[in-house]
Amino acid sequence: MKAQYAILRFAKYKGPEIGHIEAHNERTKEKYASNPDVDTTRSHLNFHLVMPERKYRAEAEKQIAAAGCRTRSDSVRVVEALVTASPEFFKGKKKSEVKAYFTEALDFIQKHQSKDTIISAVVHMDEKTPHMHLCFVPLTEDKRLSAKEIVGNKKKLTWWQDEFWKHMVRKYPHLERGESASETGRTHIPPRLFKEAVHLNRMKDQIMAILNDSNPFNKKSKAEELEALLDKYIPGVEIMRTKLKKYDKTYKELTAENAALEQKLNSASRESIQKKLEIQRKLCELDELRRTVDAIPDEVIRAYTARKYVHHSGIKQEI
Repeated sequence: MKAQYAILRFAKYKGPEIGHIEAHNERTKEKYASNPDVDTTRSHLNFHLVMPERKYRAEAEKQIAAAGCRTRSDSVRVVEALVTASPEFFKGKKKSEVKAYFTEALDFIQKHQSKDTIISAVVHMDEKTPHMHLCFVPLTEDKRLSAKEIVGNKKKLTWWQDEFWKHMVRKYPHLERGESASETGRTHIPPRLFKEAVHLNRMKDQIMAILNDSNPFNKKSKAEELEALLDKYIPGVEIMRTKLKKYDKTYKELTAENAALEQKLNSASRESIQKKLEIQRKLCELDELRRTVDAIPDEVIRAYTARKYVHHSGIKQEI
């Protein structure tokens, strides 16, 4: 049976991005174009374990002011804990069983972080794998604002992983301990990058379909549709390229480690074989993301370049 892991991740937020995570967590957007995994026909299945009393940022500022903390523009005001498990863990489970898992996880977090600081805990059932977004204000027991002290170093993150697994395994004995990015020594590749890649590939397919389907009778309407897509697709690719630069070092390290394991293959232990498979999986993931931004068809580049030339030169004509 495939290993099933208890998963706990943390992210820290400082300012305007708090509103973005709130819109995602609380499902206040009308559309989720950048996240194709969200199936809005199933959003009614989502549920709260802690219901927010007000906007995330407003609640954070309220708690910070009440604690008498001074803040800077770069102060972390909200920490988000993402709680889930391997997809296999949830297979065949009823909603009540899923809720019991996340309730147990909430109990764990409340043992180590005051429940009064928790802004929201919402479970998403409308994506591929059930997961909980739990947001809290990083106030310490003595009322200091310190995300660094709560979750901000390798030692503390390892502690969280250890304690989370110890807590959850008592009720779910088949769960194995997850690994944090700090323990593996590599930057975790966030799932949202793969979702963005899927979205970009869909836009590319739409653009190619328009370019192949244009004719004198539909040229004007197709040009308007093409313009709207190009204005999203090309900048989206550039943003993705910038994000992927962060993983260049990771890619080189994984490649070197993979080569070293190849040399030891004859005397490979079960652990080293598993490690090699994990490395190859991560390399494939990075290669997949790279292909998304590298494989822009020439026709798309020409269409975008031509449109930009027309706009910058002030020429008004159909493309």
